[in-house]
Amino acid sequence: MRLAIMQPYFVPYIGYLQLMAAVDRFVLFDDVGFIKRGWINRNRIMVGGREHWMTIPLRAASQNLLINQIAVSEDSAWRSKLLKTVEQSYRKAPFYAETMPLAQDILGCPETMLAPYLRCSLIALHAWLELPCQIIATSSHYENQHYKGAQRILDICRQEHASVYVNAPGGKHLYAAADFAALGMQLRFLKPRLDAYAQDGATFTPGLSIIDVLMHQGRAATRQALFSAALE
Repeated sequence: MRLAIMQPYFVPYIGYLQLMAAVDRFVLFDDVGFIKRGWINRNRIMVGGREHWMTIPLRAASQNLLINQIAVSEDSAWRSKLLKTVEQSYRKAPFYAETMPLAQDILGCPETMLAPYLRCSLIALHAWLELPCQIIATSSHYENQHYKGAQRILDICRQEHASVYVNAPGGKHLYAAADFAALGMQLRFLKPRLDAYAQDGATFTPGLSIIDVLMHQGRAATRQALFSAALE
């Protein structure tokens, strides 16, 4: 059984979804520290041919709090503002009509806490792209907060009876294959594929939100691209 563990990201780039497509179970690491100016509550789309940050406003966000302890802004107008930005930016995109219902479901999610809001959006993407993996939230399944770093990852793998742990490429300096092998597991890393596609900018900008990919590529082509990434 292949397992991946990642913090929940806001409308993530295609590599995140490729990791989800590469495993049988995908654990949302939502009871770890919040990282400011990361990918947890913001991502990039294309507006007027330029990169634009789309951000979930938060209440009293701090790196001293866990992701699942943070609330989104009480001013509900931010949801409609984000949706309007997407509508205005992509109304001429070839798959606008197909993708907008998904964007409306994601951005309009009524959850008031950040972790459930992000989980709602990732579950919506999971269903839209028909991914076979099971999504699991750490905060509701594991009682191992006393472990830190790699030891906690190893314990989650043990509890889930994983045979292979698949990580994003950024984790290569964090984990040792020997630690997983000692528990009878393999350690593998995803090699994301960020193939170019027709985009509104003068030059192709890789790694934008999956919303940008879906607006230009459509659901069928995007789903196919999710299964094209290799494991190392």
